[in-house]
Amino acid sequence: MQKDIRLHGQLANGIEYFVLVVGTEAYQRYFFNIVQEADELRIFSPGNEFVLGQKGIRFEGNGGHFCEYMFGVEQPTSDLTKTEIINRLVMNGACLEEEGGGLHFSEQTSGHESYDTIFFEGNAVCNYFFCVHSPRLSRKLGEQQQELVRLLGKTLKRTPAVGEERDDLLVDELFPLLQDEGAQLFIIKLINTRHKAYRDLFRSLYFRSKKIADDDFARLMSLASGHQIDRYQQERMRIDVMYRHPLNRRIVDEYRSILIGCTARGEISTLENARLNRLKALSVRNKIPGALFFTLDELLNKGRNLKEAREEADYIAQTRQILEGFFLHQQEIDSSIDRDDMLTLIKAKKWAIAARDHHFDQLMLDFSRTCDEKIRDGADPALLEGFSYVITYLDRLDSTLSLIGQLAFMENVRITEEMLQGLLEHRAAFENLEPGCFEELFVKELFENPYLGRFGRMKMTALMEGLPLVQEDQQTLEALHSRLIAVDQEERLYLMVLELVRHRVRNFYSSYGTKAEQDVLRREVLEELKARKKLAVDLPDHVFQETVTTIQKEAVYLQSLLPTIIAEKNAHLREDFLANAGLDRFYVEELEREYYEQNGLDLEEMYQIRQGL
Repeated sequence: MQKDIRLHGQLANGIEYFVLVVGTEAYQRYFFNIVQEADELRIFSPGNEFVLGQKGIRFEGNGGHFCEYMFGVEQPTSDLTKTEIINRLVMNGACLEEEGGGLHFSEQTSGHESYDTIFFEGNAVCNYFFCVHSPRLSRKLGEQQQELVRLLGKTLKRTPAVGEERDDLLVDELFPLLQDEGAQLFIIKLINTRHKAYRDLFRSLYFRSKKIADDDFARLMSLASGHQIDRYQQERMRIDVMYRHPLNRRIVDEYRSILIGCTARGEISTLENARLNRLKALSVRNKIPGALFFTLDELLNKGRNLKEAREEADYIAQTRQILEGFFLHQQEIDSSIDRDDMLTLIKAKKWAIAARDHHFDQLMLDFSRTCDEKIRDGADPALLEGFSYVITYLDRLDSTLSLIGQLAFMENVRITEEMLQGLLEHRAAFENLEPGCFEELFVKELFENPYLGRFGRMKMTALMEGLPLVQEDQQTLEALHSRLIAVDQEERLYLMVLELVRHRVRNFYSSYGTKAEQDVLRREVLEELKARKKLAVDLPDHVFQETVTTIQKEAVYLQSLLPTIIAEKNAHLREDFLANAGLDRFYVEELEREYYEQNGLDLEEMYQIRQGL
């Protein structure tokens, strides 16, 4: 039966120690003495010795020291890239061979470490030293060290008992591995009580709300000052505590896992880059300090230049990043689509439509196929539910763009209450993402579009003023519908009158500038409209006057300005006319097409003028 004896004490410099001696005959062995004149504690066994002084620890014999890795500390690549390795192990007298990178074990194992160095190079709070006495070990120290690494090394580097400071569990795990009933295992645990007080206070404050209030930070600074804890050690402990918060740890560990794979291959794929960026975005949402990611980037990229895959448009990269977040649920990371994410996806699709970029739709198709495959293989069906939520909003985008496009740019569109009801529902959904979102997505750019004509502008103004009033029950949908129908009817009448006036002016009138001539022209147009049964009442004077003005501007453009624009390739003169004349751009471009056809000119020349070439 294995037994252990524990010796506990405190050194004058704030270092607390626990000495554990484990073995079947532990109670029958004398293993320590106190050197009063030197104020030292000596722990010994045949061939091994530790001396705990006020400034540091001296040792000789076999064994070494170990501790839990703090997050962000320098680690050998072999440890850093293996997620199961969580502890640092240093064997006395061991060093890396220059060729091959293997360990060489020297016969020279004695040494001395100051407490400052131990808690600086190792863990800031808790570190362990150990040695073993066993008749079965080789008589040479170098060979003993090699045997101990083989017997204990794997467990020492992987056991969570070290970080949890579970000495009972640590003993139960290690002693049976010696495979020697007569062996004795010596473990010395050193705790820096000052660092521990700072670490524990910070952890209690941070775990409460994942932030440190100003008053709490003042408490921390006061404690650090009183215990003379340097800033580097404060930072190490804060980062380590923040990493160990359960919500932080899942995200940071997944980030490290992806980055390790990239480091092994020497490049970051588009897919991996999307996942890394998504995890960083989630870190902001979850109030995870960016320092955790910067630290990993530094450690894993040190001395390496990871090549990134081909560049892709920002909106495609953002889309890939958000979609890849769905698969993080498999690592128990909450990467659900929030309002900001959805707004980003909607804008990405809008940019893709504007750029005629089919990569967005292909990405959605590929992701849908991957979701189906993962669910088929046993993944959480919530994957598909989240994706359906995205698709619903993207369908709303398509539907809204189509409806607004019809109202703004198409003539003779049949406006129905069903159309307006659909727009009302879409507006409510988009406004739920962010107030003002609907106007930003569908209206702002529209009013800046040079091809938006006078009647299209009138319809959109009526729509943007009416939809909020309907949602707030200050106006009925029927009233909004009636207002739009009135604009639509005036547009239809204007186009019919414009067609008739143009025809008569071109074929029957050499002059139509006087009031008398215009009155005659107006009566003729009115009679023809009634004859065609297109008008049951009188022709509104403002509609007729607008058509006459349009014809006059048309004549000025065709007879005076357009020939000069063509001869001089003067795009500025053309834009100046369009800006001041108030004519619809589509209408002017149709006049230009007719002019070029009538005069046998190459219309390609006009396209170049329009582009300012």
